[in-house]
Amino acid sequence: VQLEAFGGGLVQTGGSLRLSCTASRRTTSNYHMGWFRQAPGREREFVAAIRWPSGGRYYEDNVKGRFTISSDNTKLTVYLQMNDLKPEDTAVYYCAVDFAPILSSLRNAASYDYWGQGTLVTVSS
Repeated sequence: VQLEAFGGGLVQTGGSLRLSCTASRRTTSNYHMGWFRQAPGREREFVAAIRWPSGGRYYEDNVKGRFTISSDNTKLTVYLQMNDLKPEDTAVYYCAVDFAPILSSLRNAASYDYWGQGTLVTVSS
């Protein structure tokens, strides 16, 4: 399974970006697709995830109300709409998919099976 992520770039504080990520195939009908990010010198952290087929959406507290995760499951694509971006959102953003989804592990990077290459988001102050 391959994932390709797109949409990163340079934006000013308060600006918006939309990330997208497409998986080449699915191996199960139940899965989680998520976004994580890693800033320089920091560990990879959970940003948001969506469950299929329930459609449940989950967010890290610092992005609630600013970021929205959505998906087009016919295309195996997940999106992350990021609004009101802040300098602390600067990071490499990774998409990932978990084909053995357990709700309690949704925020745990180690539970995800496949990862995209990462896309850099830079927010200038």
